[in-house]
Amino acid sequence: MQIRQAKLGDLEALAELFDLYRQFYEYPQDIGLARRYLAERISNRESVIYLAQDDGGMTLGFVQLYPSFSSTLAGKVWILYDLFVRKEGRRQGVARALMNRAAHLARETGAVEINLATATNNTQAQALYESLGYKRDDQFYVYALNLAREGME
Repeated sequence: MQIRQAKLGDLEALAELFDLYRQFYEYPQDIGLARRYLAERISNRESVIYLAQDDGGMTLGFVQLYPSFSSTLAGKVWILYDLFVRKEGRRQGVARALMNRAAHLARETGAVEINLATATNNTQAQALYESLGYKRDDQFYVYALNLAREGME
């Protein structure tokens, strides 16, 4: 398995996975939206995306991180927003390898923390995160004002 940073030439394979990821979270299938969104992130250097590929070149999974800052820690943080592994890559260490690459990015850029969130019922992901040293926040509630869905309700 190889982990490497995604570039525009990876857009088709990455968009397919990103669309599956969004469907996992119950958003409608929309490969065009996935392609446009990822092309913008890569072109504008607004995120860092790593791909996991098997020895035959099949894209098995990806992780996407966004740069941010912490006022209280007075330093750079990375927000690990997306992690997805296709069925064919599960239980092979793909997610762990992607998470380790994300941690390497944080260290090499001098970040003080990586933040992530996952669904409360995604117990497999929670077990992975905890095995890698991530701690669940017991002090803060997370709130969101979803402006994208505001007009749909």
